[in-house]
Amino acid sequence: MINIGILGAAGYTGGELIRLLLNHPQANIVFAHSESNAGNKVSDVHEGLVGDTDLQFSDGMPLDQVDVVFFCFGHGKSEAFLKANAIPQGVKIIDLAQDFRIAGNHDYVYGLPEIYRREICQAQHLANPGCFATCIQLGLLPLAQAGLLTNDINVNAITGSTGAGQKPAATTHFSWRNDNMSVYKLFTHQHLHEITQTLNALRPQNAPRVIDTLDEPEATDGITVDFIPYRGDFARGIFCTQVVRLDKVITPGEVTQLYKDFYHDAPFTHYVDKDINLKQVVNTNKALVSTRVFGRKIVIQSAIDNLLKGAVGQAVQNMNLMFGLPEITGLQLKASAF
Repeated sequence: MINIGILGAAGYTGGELIRLLLNHPQANIVFAHSESNAGNKVSDVHEGLVGDTDLQFSDGMPLDQVDVVFFCFGHGKSEAFLKANAIPQGVKIIDLAQDFRIAGNHDYVYGLPEIYRREICQAQHLANPGCFATCIQLGLLPLAQAGLLTNDINVNAITGSTGAGQKPAATTHFSWRNDNMSVYKLFTHQHLHEITQTLNALRPQNAPRVIDTLDEPEATDGITVDFIPYRGDFARGIFCTQVVRLDKVITPGEVTQLYKDFYHDAPFTHYVDKDINLKQVVNTNKALVSTRVFGRKIVIQSAIDNLLKGAVGQAVQNMNLMFGLPEITGLQLKASAF
C-alpha cells in the first residue's frame, strides 16, 4: 500500500486526484491538506465525492507518515513551499506545477511516460507535464524522433474552463465563457518552454534546433513552435491541431506506421486512423492522436482530458511507475458513450 499526502487538495486537480486515489487498489490517502478548508469534509468542497469518502481536509502535514506527496499548488508555489518546509528524505514528490519542468539545478525528472518511462521508474522527484504541453508533445514526438521536424510548427489548441483553475476570474464566469471563444497568451504560453525542451532532446544530432521564442523572439536559426491557445465554452478537455511541413514527401501509410510504432507500448496513448473528437477522451486518461497527409504537409490531431492525462491522471500513472506498479493501475476509466 502506498501512503499518500496531498497539498493544495481543495482545487480542481486536488479533487480529481482524490477521486482517482479513492479507487486505486494500492493507494491510502493519509492527508489532504488545505489551509482554507481545514476541518471541512472533502465532499463538501468536491461534491462529486459525496458518499465516497468521509475524509476531511487537514491543516497538518504529517509528511513522515507518507511515501509520496502530491503538490497540487498553483505555479510558483511548489518551490516556495520547499524553501519553507523540509520533506523527509525518503518521501517521493510529484509536482503538478511548472516549477521544476525545465532542466536546471534540481533532480526532478520530467514525467512524460511515453518517452521517459525508464527515468520515471527511478525518480525520487518528478515534475508532471503541463496539460497543453502533454497534448501538443504527444502529437509531435514521433516526427521529432524521426528527424522530420525541419520547418516551423503551427499549433492551435482549445481548452476547457477547468484549465484556468478553480479561483474565479473575469474569463471563467459562466456568463462570459458560455457560447464564447477567445485567444489568450498568443505565442507566449508558458508551456512552450517544456515543449521545445522535449523536442530538442529527441531530435537527431544533425536536425535543426527547436527555438523557444519566449527566450529568443528574434531568432531565425531554427524551428519555431507558433502556438495559439483558445479558451473554449466547455468544462474539460483539450483538442489540438498541428500543421508540420516536411522537406520530403512521405506517404500516409508511412506516417501511420511511424506513429503506431512509436506508441505501440504506450497504454494510454493511441493512434487512430480517422479524425478524432473530444468526447472520446473526456473523463479518461487517454490521449488520442490522428494524422492526415497533404503532400508535404501533415496535419496532426491530438486530444486529452486536461485534468486527467493533462494533470492528475498522468500524475497517478507516474506514481505507479515510481512504485513499480503496472502503469494502468487505478486508471481504467471509460469515456461516456455520448
